[in-house]
Amino acid sequence: MSISVQNISKSYKKLKAVDDVSFEVNSGELFGLIGPDGAGKTTIFRILTTLLIADEGKATVADLDVVNDYKAIRNSVGYMPGKFSLYQDLTVEENLTFFATIFGTTIEENYELIEDIYVQIEPFKNRRAGALSGGMKQKLALCCALIHAPKVLFLDEPTTGVDPVSRKEFWQMLKRLQQKGITILVSTPYMDEASLCDRIALIQNGKVLKIDSPQKITSDYEKVIYDIQSKNTHGLIHDLKSYPSHYSVYAFGEFIHYIDKNPAFNPQDIVKYLENKNHADIVIQKAVTTIEDVFMDL
Repeated sequence: MSISVQNISKSYKKLKAVDDVSFEVNSGELFGLIGPDGAGKTTIFRILTTLLIADEGKATVADLDVVNDYKAIRNSVGYMPGKFSLYQDLTVEENLTFFATIFGTTIEENYELIEDIYVQIEPFKNRRAGALSGGMKQKLALCCALIHAPKVLFLDEPTTGVDPVSRKEFWQMLKRLQQKGITILVSTPYMDEASLCDRIALIQNGKVLKIDSPQKITSDYEKVIYDIQSKNTHGLIHDLKSYPSHYSVYAFGEFIHYIDKNPAFNPQDIVKYLENKNHADIVIQKAVTTIEDVFMDL
């Protein structure tokens, strides 16, 4: 077991940021903490990387206790925080050399591990880190987190504020790192990234709502979701929420996602209802359930 979290809780004065959280990450697994801002993801990461001490519960990383073995953990994990935290006035190469020196290694010694990423930033090796684009900063930060060949890699919202192309490239890099035997714990507010993990924990208000593989979470969802569309989207949301047997109504891209309380619900009944409310060009069809739908319901 690479990471074990047992009944962890953490409060900041009256705010309970993490509330009795438990989960385990297997060796070599790509595990995702999925939830919106303020859900408690960063606090969990700081506890596991020995930057915070939990109020309750216990946790181990690479079979090391996060309180008693904090020095050993810091030598065996890589941590990429959500905010870019490298030295902005140092060049790309100077940042890498600095972090390698801290861990008593060199760029050359672990070059094989960072090669895929480094070849993309090498043309900018003499550029100051503060002058890099968002995507390049992200790649440099990942290189610095990997420079000492960690057993476990912690990535806290690594793709927030990064363009879609860089986001896709980043996840491809994570898959390649996983193939090299590194255990990866990643947090993200983007529900579409959840499907790229082996298993995920859906988290909200400091509590874990569900843990399983993304495929299992969506396939086990029993409610039927409908895509509904009409010319008047704003009025459509209001009228669907007024429908007597509605269970859930929320905007989802170009459609409104609708769930009915009645298992024997007939879509044509709601079409007639909407026509009586003067809606035109009504479209209603069964939707493909996503992680976001399950999260919204939970």
